[in-house]
Amino acid sequence: MADPARPPRPRRPRVIVTRRLPDPVIERMGELFELVPNLDDHAFTRDELATAMADCDVLVPTVTDHVDADLIAGSGERLRLIANYGAGVNHIDLKAARACGIVVTNTPGVLTEDTADMTMALILSVPRRLAEGEKLVRSGQWTGWSPCAMLGHRIGGKALGIVGMGRIGQAVAARARAFGLTIHYHNRNRLPAVLEAQLGATWHAELDAMLTAIDILTIHTPRNADSEGLIDRRRIGLLGPHVYLINASRGGIVDEEALVEALEGGRLAGAGLDVWQFEPAIDPRLLALPNVVMTPHMGSATMEGRVASGEKVIANIRVWSDGHRPPDQVLDGLR
Repeated sequence: MADPARPPRPRRPRVIVTRRLPDPVIERMGELFELVPNLDDHAFTRDELATAMADCDVLVPTVTDHVDADLIAGSGERLRLIANYGAGVNHIDLKAARACGIVVTNTPGVLTEDTADMTMALILSVPRRLAEGEKLVRSGQWTGWSPCAMLGHRIGGKALGIVGMGRIGQAVAARARAFGLTIHYHNRNRLPAVLEAQLGATWHAELDAMLTAIDILTIHTPRNADSEGLIDRRRIGLLGPHVYLINASRGGIVDEEALVEALEGGRLAGAGLDVWQFEPAIDPRLLALPNVVMTPHMGSATMEGRVASGEKVIANIRVWSDGHRPPDQVLDGLR
């Protein structure tokens, strides 16, 4: 329920953006709103975030901003909308925002194809040892072709297990099927039969059962209370030593300590990681492993996707300032 003590929605709201966004997005925001951009792109400290939240009508945070209950409670009466730049909202305390009458929006759907492309790139690169090969060439130590050099594994005919069969999971499944993988998935709700048939996907009601039946595991579930540590030490132990683990979703879903131990002990074949449990910090043991392909949380990093996310943020702010419910309002973690 909205807080009656908060002022009416302004027609030209003061908007503070916590990170630098693409120029077309910032230019359009500047035309429409009283904009305070972050031109040097530094990550806000907690004090900076608190100051910003007390001095704007609309906050536009990103995944690097942890908007917790204390910050929300201390924001004062002016802040009315948190228009998140990105689909994931696990860094925002939604219950606290709702209790204070603050609307939260996100930008779903626009990064689906980009993230699925990155996932497929990791699925290809880890078994085929592309990162190792690239480093070998750059090192100047490559001595030429040999029948037994840089042998990897083909992915055609392998079983891909997908945890989380939402937009991105389905987009990954469509790509993977074209490469000859068989599709298995675990999801809270089973897909309609027609969609399963289209994707050639087999549903597993129990995650543990799926983990014992696959060759590659890829994760596409939001990070929340249910998914935190979902792929823990016990579940990593269910994966065979031939299995590759791919994570382009969120760090924290995989127990990184258990993952490192399994990779070091030869109990997993390799991993492709775009996200990290404590990013930007990365366990140095992972850096030392040749069978791990690592990218810097760039799964959705395309100009097209970033601009499209900004356009959704702008649309949400404009609809909200006009007195209507924003199209991408988040309720209890779900749209």
